[in-house]
Amino acid sequence: MKGKLKSIPKVPKVHPDLAGFEMNIDSFGQITTTLNRDKLNTFLDKEMPEDKKRKSKKDESNEG
Repeated sequence: MKGKLKSIPKVPKVHPDLAGFEMNIDSFGQITTTLNRDKLNTFLDKEMPEDKKRKSKKDESNEG
């Protein structure tokens, strides 16, 4: 019988600012990460484009 191949976990490509970032969800549904929440939010604010739908709703609510 041939030996079983062991699967090697693949490491995803990530942005250099997020190197070493890991996220886990425990049995109670609590999310734990290896990166500070404030640092993650700052990264997302900087890298993610603005959502056109949310922006237009904010503009409409401010006009009235």
